[in-house]
Amino acid sequence: MADTTLSTARLVLRPPAAEDLPWLLEAMNTLAVLRHLGGTLRSPETVAEGLAQDIEAFGSGGHQRWTVWLRDAPTRVGRVGLFHVRAPAAPPLLHGQREIGWTFAEAHWGRGYASEAARAVLDHAFGTLDLPEVWSQTSDSNRASTRMMQRLGFTRRSELDYHDPDYPPEDNPTTVWSIASARWRLPAA
Repeated sequence: MADTTLSTARLVLRPPAAEDLPWLLEAMNTLAVLRHLGGTLRSPETVAEGLAQDIEAFGSGGHQRWTVWLRDAPTRVGRVGLFHVRAPAAPPLLHGQREIGWTFAEAHWGRGYASEAARAVLDHAFGTLDLPEVWSQTSDSNRASTRMMQRLGFTRRSELDYHDPDYPPEDNPTTVWSIASARWRLPAA
């Protein structure tokens, strides 16, 4: 498999590793980080199982969820993934489509890391993987992600919004966004 480490001016996005587990449990399994992802803490076993699945999927060509590190310090700051839409409640058109998502440790919010990392993943999606379109989902309650999708150039697809019973009422409906490769500007070679 080709090297799938991605880099930006301030960040390095690396494939997930077993050594990420203590950080995931401490910095990412918090009520603040999970607020718009169901809002409940996950057991250590569930977090470990999810990490193992991410490692396996990344290595076998499945979904990719990078661990985001600061370039100039040995510090993990978040995760960005490129998945296949799997939500049973999602409209049939979305099932199996490629979707980008991100979560960052609260200590690193508001510094532009999520946008910078998402741009690197979108460059990878449209440049390396040659995807025609990438989707993203959130809710109106998650204002930060909504603003970020707008800044990245995503278009709201309100005709595809849906109610997801896996999320609390305040995080419904799920809002659906997309960006086509033709709208994404890859960096000059």
